[in-house]
Amino acid sequence: MPVLVSDTSVLIDLERCQLVAEVFAVAAEFVVPDVLFNRELRGQEGEAYVELGLRVETLTEDEVANAQQYQRVQRGLSVPDAFSLALARARTWTLLTGDGPLRTFAQANGVECHGVLWLLDLMEAQNTASFQQLHDGLGRLAAHPRCRLPMAEVNLRLERYAIHLA
Repeated sequence: MPVLVSDTSVLIDLERCQLVAEVFAVAAEFVVPDVLFNRELRGQEGEAYVELGLRVETLTEDEVANAQQYQRVQRGLSVPDAFSLALARARTWTLLTGDGPLRTFAQANGVECHGVLWLLDLMEAQNTASFQQLHDGLGRLAAHPRCRLPMAEVNLRLERYAIHLA
């Protein structure tokens, strides 16, 4: 089963889609570093993710040192993002991010990366969300003022989902 290390942006996008429970139903393990969890998810929201299956991982000393090195090399990289990248790279897991600079830096360091559109495709392929849920969720996300997804890709999916609704 693949292990997917998420940054906060992907979790926010899934919340906006209202597809959190559906994504946790796919055949994958979802992980966040403890620093990200403690800084950005702790409390009711984070506990709900844990109940759905989110695993919180503590980095080793070497992984923490790598995260710190990433921050020195890649200015503007947040502590949670650096820890997510270090965790994914050290353990050969996939990084989930919607952050363009993080994705570019991660890929340059040999880390496989995907975003929320890939997760929607996974939910579709594994039937963990209906076409109606996918269509409505992606529509909500695309309409959000902070949506930074490629609209051509968004529209392709919306059209594909709509065909199954007709």
